Amino acid sequence: MEKSAYKHVFVFVEQREGVIQSVGLELIGKARDLADQLNEKVVAILPGYQIADQAQKLIEYGADDVIVIDAPELKDYLTEQYAQAVNQALIHYKPSIVLIGASTIGRDLGPRLSARLETGLTADCTKLEISEEGELMMTRPAFGGNLMATIMCTEHRPQMSTVRPGVMQKADRDASRKGNIEQFTPTFDASKFKVKLLETVKNENDKLDITEAKILISGGRGVGNAENFKKLEELAQVLHAQVSSSRAMVDAGIMSHDRQVGQTGKTVRPDLYLACGISGAIQHLAGMEESEFIIAINKDKYAPIFQVSDLGIVGDVNKIIPMLTERLRKEIAEK
Repeated sequence: MEKSAYKHVFVFVEQREGVIQSVGLELIGKARDLADQLNEKVVAILPGYQIADQAQKLIEYGADDVIVIDAPELKDYLTEQYAQAVNQALIHYKPSIVLIGASTIGRDLGPRLSARLETGLTADCTKLEISEEGELMMTRPAFGGNLMATIMCTEHRPQMSTVRPGVMQKADRDASRKGNIEQFTPTFDASKFKVKLLETVKNENDKLDITEAKILISGGRGVGNAENFKKLEELAQVLHAQVSSSRAMVDAGIMSHDRQVGQTGKTVRPDLYLACGISGAIQHLAGMEESEFIIAINKDKYAPIFQVSDLGIVGDVNKIIPMLTERLRKEIAEK
């Protein structure tokens, strides 16, 4: 393979019902760092239907070029339609690096693209760097999160990686940025369209996604049961926060998986993360250690969570939380 023919950092930008998802903007921010080191461009691929008006937004967040793939077949995400369209674009433009969000869509699309392109894919990366030789170093947790593995794709192109939502940070939006927007028209093989979308059923949820929350109150094994989680809910109401949990509470059936923080859950970076009764296993830390300010409450003063916390409270979380809730209520009432 003539690797010199492959240039630029490409980002697959996910949209749902015409709304660009945050993970695409986060990846453009990271792609900007990588491309600057390589003296190359950031190119966003935006597939969908009647979504061309969103392209300028991607330039304002750091893309140099935007490739819009606008087709009725791409109105809703269906594996074969998207795989054909994006695969043809990647073959045509020959990117050196392709970044995809590890959302449900990205985790479905990424492996299919890598198989068609006959290249590797490193999934769920937490760090992306450029080596001295100009290769992409993709770091991800391995062996259950007990060590970090750095993987390189030295013999094939493009170098492909999926990254979880919330891991990378969006760049500041710059409305003055200029860039190129072009259309790419794929040729679809409809004979391979074996799946049809009959109906979209939305799960109505009045809770904010924990990756978007500014304040998270997270409960672990030390909280104990559903009754004690109500105490966390009361504190969350006072602070206008969201309640999340460690994997132990999801496995116990107390919290739903969409509320789980950690390697097998979601990666979060709120302004305030309150870890209640969470010991701080490495798998959990991988999902929250980038939080702006971390407060840990645990009765074990040697708990690993205290190693990453900005403020630690040693004590019984089920006694401390009600006291904290009452104190905050009074403080807010007096203002």
